[in-house]
Amino acid sequence: MSAWSMFMDADIVVKAVMVGLAFASVLTWTIFLGKLAELALAQARLKKAIKGLEECRTLPEAQLMMGKRRDVTAILVQQAAQEVRLSSDVQGEAGLKERVASRFGEVQKTEGRLIRRGMGLLATIGSTSPFVGLFGTVWGIMNSFIGIAKSQTTNLAVVAPGIAEALLATAIGLVAAIPAVIVYNHFARSTKGYLDGVGRAAGAVGRILSRDLDRARGAQSSRAHAAE
Repeated sequence: MSAWSMFMDADIVVKAVMVGLAFASVLTWTIFLGKLAELALAQARLKKAIKGLEECRTLPEAQLMMGKRRDVTAILVQQAAQEVRLSSDVQGEAGLKERVASRFGEVQKTEGRLIRRGMGLLATIGSTSPFVGLFGTVWGIMNSFIGIAKSQTTNLAVVAPGIAEALLATAIGLVAAIPAVIVYNHFARSTKGYLDGVGRAAGAVGRILSRDLDRARGAQSSRAHAAE
């Protein structure tokens, strides 16, 4: 008996379970490859952007460095510049910093949702596949017992194929679930590291803004002394 022959001889419900679990397994590996490439590119861009931000002296300089980029670091710089523009007629540096920090928080939350796309599906596959496979097994064994009742014999040669077909569903369920759990845990750690990097980028933009505000305050103080 081969796995293929057992699949072909299985009940239609057991076949459906096996096909569904095989599809879930293919989906797991597709998500794995896609997320692996996505995270690698995102982390490389983020690392390069943080290095550039650390060399910027002013917010306009950071905007110039970002150019037409549309990644998360560019969005952070744009949000800071936009809030500075909208708050140009508002006094108080503390309020400005608070509003910028609020914008940064929203950007980080949005980026977290985007970078975790697909992970919910991995969690679902990892948690439900064993039970789906078990359902196929229970259904197949139930049919085997019905076959025993109809044939009125307990000969192992008669019931063994049906039981083997049923157990194959559990095996496929585990094949789908185990990689899904491993891949999910791997990306949970990777996305956490990436989002920590996004937090460092937000901190770098915040420091640039703070320097701009200190320069502006220093310039105002110098003008006031000159007027005196």
